[in-house]
Amino acid sequence: MATILNATRLTKIYDKKKAVDNIDINVNAGSLVAFLGPNGAGKSTTIKMLTTILRPSGGKILVDGEESPEAIRKNIGIVFQESILDKELTVRENLLFRSNLYQRLPKKRVDEVIEIVQAEEFQNQAYGSLSGGQKRRVDIARALLNRPKILFLDEPTTGLDIQTRNLIWGTLSAMQKNENLTIFLTTHYLEEADQADDVYIIDHGHLIAHGTSSQLKQKYTKNVLTIEGDNDFIEKDLSWGNKLRESQGSLIIDTDSSQEAISLLSKYAKQIDHFEFRQGTMDDVFISLTGKEIR
Repeated sequence: MATILNATRLTKIYDKKKAVDNIDINVNAGSLVAFLGPNGAGKSTTIKMLTTILRPSGGKILVDGEESPEAIRKNIGIVFQESILDKELTVRENLLFRSNLYQRLPKKRVDEVIEIVQAEEFQNQAYGSLSGGQKRRVDIARALLNRPKILFLDEPTTGLDIQTRNLIWGTLSAMQKNENLTIFLTTHYLEEADQADDVYIIDHGHLIAHGTSSQLKQKYTKNVLTIEGDNDFIEKDLSWGNKLRESQGSLIIDTDSSQEAISLLSKYAKQIDHFEFRQGTMDDVFISLTGKEIR
């Protein structure tokens, strides 16, 4: 798979303090990448460097083989946490104004992006009158005007209801599939990161983990099987030390796989009155690595 973004030994120093310290990022074309970290970890600084907003103190960034900031900007789109569109202008007026900033961009591109984000019904409304979800869809449309090869999304669904979040992700997933769009995502909703092809976790300016969500969950979390029933019998038979504990009348067992849980449930079927099985999540990964919940 072709590489669309490559950053090597990326570093940013403020007042002799390294906000980002020699990190490497490699992104394949058409992939969804989640970039996670607690507040103050260096996440925003990294994004600003990757999108040419901030000049690195060291390291190298290539986007589609190009290194100059001008060439990189032609290949990227950015959806910021805060909108940069005019509240008084209509959706269409905002997009037409933004389209004029690009050379040789056909007028029909505005119609295309409005259709992509399903904004036809409110395209003639003032941007400031829209709901949060509608505004976010228009923000994405604005970022798609120049047909970017990489779309950077900074907390794209924060504060939105689940239906709107699903609509936005349905749109993005279709573009990823149909147009080979690469998506670079920061999010506080770790279930969104669970869908990523690649996950990077940063803390204190250092990359502390990298892999698929499955790889990270396998390495940094345990599956948990909770059993209620003849706990004394099961506990005496198992004797697993730290993998076995009691809490509020329930027996809690850490398992390495769902197959191990199934084997245990089959073995002690007669002694079990009730059970619950929970696989490790990206939230568990994040807490295991950083010691805190993402905010």
